[in-house]
Amino acid sequence: MKTATQASAVLAGARWRVWEPLLWLAALAAPLLFPSHALIVNEVAIVALFAVSLDLVLGYTGIVSLGHAAFFGMGAYAAGLFAKLVMPDPVVGLLVAVALSTALGALCSLTIMRGTDLTRLMVTLGVALILGEIANKYSDFTGGADGLQGVVMGPVLGLFEFDLYGRVAAWYSIVVLMVFFVLSRRLVHSPFGATLKAIRDNRLRAMAIGVPVLSRLAVIYTIAAGVAGAAGALLAQTSGFVSLDVFAFDRSADVMLILVVGGVGWLYGGVAGAIVFKLMQDWLSSITPQYWTFWLGLFLVVLVLVGRERLLRPWTWFGASKGGKA
Repeated sequence: MKTATQASAVLAGARWRVWEPLLWLAALAAPLLFPSHALIVNEVAIVALFAVSLDLVLGYTGIVSLGHAAFFGMGAYAAGLFAKLVMPDPVVGLLVAVALSTALGALCSLTIMRGTDLTRLMVTLGVALILGEIANKYSDFTGGADGLQGVVMGPVLGLFEFDLYGRVAAWYSIVVLMVFFVLSRRLVHSPFGATLKAIRDNRLRAMAIGVPVLSRLAVIYTIAAGVAGAAGALLAQTSGFVSLDVFAFDRSADVMLILVVGGVGWLYGGVAGAIVFKLMQDWLSSITPQYWTFWLGLFLVVLVLVGRERLLRPWTWFGASKGGKA
């Protein structure tokens, strides 16, 4: 009886809500409705995909990583170099970037199976720093500190040329985000995803009931690396440039903050956090170019102290004052 109840709960979570298709239709319409902000829409889609990849390991498995930019950077350089040296087809370049990032994730997954959370933090951060230094050292190949320049992309599917306004780039990034989001959503609402949540909640208990914890950690870390590589590839393909800051600690920290804003353990949290974070960043930097990071940091402090539910849903303040449950 209990097993049947759990199975029905998994199936209920996998069902699409009415508002979800409407949300994605609105996302696809955004570059058309706001043509002057198509570049921002493109950035939001890329950051959202990156946040979704981190949420797979942080929100659903409980693996804390400060070096997730390693896979993002690998995808960016792989797509940029592929377009420059082999062929400019963006879809093929995206697949190559995902494959290489996935391979890197499989290799790095060996480092997260042992040790404590602090050990994983240092190891994942070290991997990103090492890759950044390698990219800097082989400047003849990667461009070094000057960045990888001259990345020219062909039309998407041979039909849609990238325009200066960024509308094709935005649609391309949104479609890729949708594809990986649907795949990730199917994954986390499957029996495999249920075992990931069991590992996150209590690893020892998961091992006791027969869940192969180490292999599950390796698989989800590898998958998340491939998704992060796709986000990096989109950045390289839509901007035509790759710099060393794709491996920077700031990028890993920013995506962690995005999940703090949107919420972990909920794939839409990465999407919502990316929207709020990028729009606030763009708005605050236009108002106070020198001090926008202060106001963004203040917002994050208030968000953590007050709570996401109370801050983002003002009516909960009224409910709390009435003695209701916040």
